[in-house]
Amino acid sequence: MLALILCPVSVGMGQEQKERKQEPQQVQEPPEEDEMLREKQYSFNPLQAEKEYKVGEFYFKKKSWLAAAGRFEEATKWNPGYAEAFLKLGESLEKLKQPDKAKAAYGKFLELAPEHKEAAEARKALKRL
Repeated sequence: MLALILCPVSVGMGQEQKERKQEPQQVQEPPEEDEMLREKQYSFNPLQAEKEYKVGEFYFKKKSWLAAAGRFEEATKWNPGYAEAFLKLGESLEKLKQPDKAKAAYGKFLELAPEHKEAAEARKALKRL
């Protein structure tokens, strides 16, 4: 007798579940803007620039020119007056065989620090390119 009482209840529950499944599911709207797609905002931050520069030097010593160039470029964005970062960026880009970008980096270095001890080398590099 107990089995007869439970059977109709379980059958009724099965119908309820089928009805729930047939309901249209709500579509979740995508976020307005993906954080990763937004352009990075840079403000003057010499500490961050110094960190990027040191990591760039590490990659430069390992002869990983692309990684080094990326870090030196980041350093110049955090501190647009960081002459040494422009010099190293130029050297990295020269190794990557990107003479136009290397010229621009060397030119910016010479603009920022025309009397720097490495200025003569940068001038030679500009003539070479």
